[in-house]
Amino acid sequence: MLRTLIIRDFVIVDTIELEFSNGFSVFTGETGAGKSILIDALQLALGGRGDASMVREGAARADISADFALTPAATGWLEQNEFGIEEGGALLRRVIDNAGRSKGYINGIAATAGQLRELGELLVDIHGQHAHQSLLKQDAQRALLDNQIAVRDPESTAQVQAVATCYKAWRLLSRQREEFETNAKNVLLERERLEWQVSELDKLAVKPGEWAEITNEHSRLSHAASLLEGAQEALNALSEAEQPILSQLSSLNQKLTKLADVDAGLQNVLDCMEPARIQLQEAVYALNDYIDKVELDPERLAQVDARMDAIHSTARKFRVTPEELPDEHATLKAKLRQLADASDVEGLRRQEDKAKAAYIEVAAALSATRREAAQRLSEQVSEAMQELSMSGGRFVVSLNPCEPAVYGMEQVEFLVAGHTGVAPRPLAKVASGGELARISLAISVITSHATTVPTLIFDEVDTGIGGGVAEVVGRLLKRLGHSRQVLCVTHLPQVASQANQHFQVAKGTTGDGKTVSRIDVLDKKERVEEVARMLGGIEITETTRKHARELLAS
Repeated sequence: MLRTLIIRDFVIVDTIELEFSNGFSVFTGETGAGKSILIDALQLALGGRGDASMVREGAARADISADFALTPAATGWLEQNEFGIEEGGALLRRVIDNAGRSKGYINGIAATAGQLRELGELLVDIHGQHAHQSLLKQDAQRALLDNQIAVRDPESTAQVQAVATCYKAWRLLSRQREEFETNAKNVLLERERLEWQVSELDKLAVKPGEWAEITNEHSRLSHAASLLEGAQEALNALSEAEQPILSQLSSLNQKLTKLADVDAGLQNVLDCMEPARIQLQEAVYALNDYIDKVELDPERLAQVDARMDAIHSTARKFRVTPEELPDEHATLKAKLRQLADASDVEGLRRQEDKAKAAYIEVAAALSATRREAAQRLSEQVSEAMQELSMSGGRFVVSLNPCEPAVYGMEQVEFLVAGHTGVAPRPLAKVASGGELARISLAISVITSHATTVPTLIFDEVDTGIGGGVAEVVGRLLKRLGHSRQVLCVTHLPQVASQANQHFQVAKGTTGDGKTVSRIDVLDKKERVEEVARMLGGIEITETTRKHARELLAS
């Protein structure tokens, strides 16, 4: 539950520190006193949208802190997201400066607005004063039913997601098929072009690295004569001339060997010359091998010339370099395969039918879940309507079959019959403002019973209600306060008189003439005066005070 709320420099609030108790609490005050500012401040601490206009005029920043007792779900969230737990609670704080910059904190640790919202959804459920207006929209009606299902069975959320996912997959395949059937001629022309290109490259069959290999071979073959002549000339000089270098070097080694026997100082010279002789001998062996392998082969040279010309010509035609032809070949083959798959109408139809069947299966399961929840919600709201002076009234959650959509195969529609013997009709067409407000309140109370959120806030949801119905509304909220902490902004004395704790919101002025809002906790005597004001307006008489005491006593 919400334990404390501290608001500083927010709109027309200077400084307010509030402590809350269990049960049912109300906030009352004159119109424009700032009752809803309290809700706005709390929503900001819970990750709501904020801007510079929320900072009190002349202040540097607005600062809101809300301290909550923890539930098991909130404790698990804090542990999972590595936020500390302070004294068994969660302190949510939001700061907005006068430039519109916002900072959020959870237990003193920096947090994003999204994290504040996630934790806030586990702690507080806020029913706004315009909730009854959204009930007229079918999307809102469907969302309300699905949320009610999710509260009872959190895993049902996966059903809604599965329906949306399967629908999108089915529609994607359907569009692909439709596009092919529309553009079949263009697709076939493109396929024929790709088939011709791939066929030409298949025939050429250029391998990765082949261009470098064939270029090197062509260079070797085209210079074979000069290569042979140069290699033979080197071989002659080294080992086959009249006085070959190798023989001269061997002769010199022999002479120096004999001289080294006389003077050991020549041994260093010998040590340098012997490796040179060995290397020259290895060079002679290598030249002999090279000459044996290099041949004058005009026929092979002509073949290599033709191959190079074919590769070069094809590369120019495809506007790539010869080296890039293998990659271009692979790319075009992949495009052809993709186009072949896409142009397989029968194959596309089979995939589409399979995706449709998958969608229908999950959508049918969701429909069954909705039917059960719709029956339960219809009975509960109809029962609550009897308490709210709509005797004989009936509420029906109708599931109307519709074309398959991302949300399922039915539209959710709320129907209502105001009294006995009347057929239920769409809520938007038959409910008056007062009836709509009562039905909205009944739904809010019923859906709140199902939730595990410990704190419920009702922001003027009793608008359009009065008289004896207002007293029933007060009793409903008080009853709800037996199992939840209920905070309610109200203008009805019948509702305010039922509260366990009563806060009064009023406007005043500071010494410098600025308007500020203040909130006071009322004692018994002060409650009589406030309820009398709500009953009688500006002038409070002893009669209205007496009536106020009767309301509070009841």
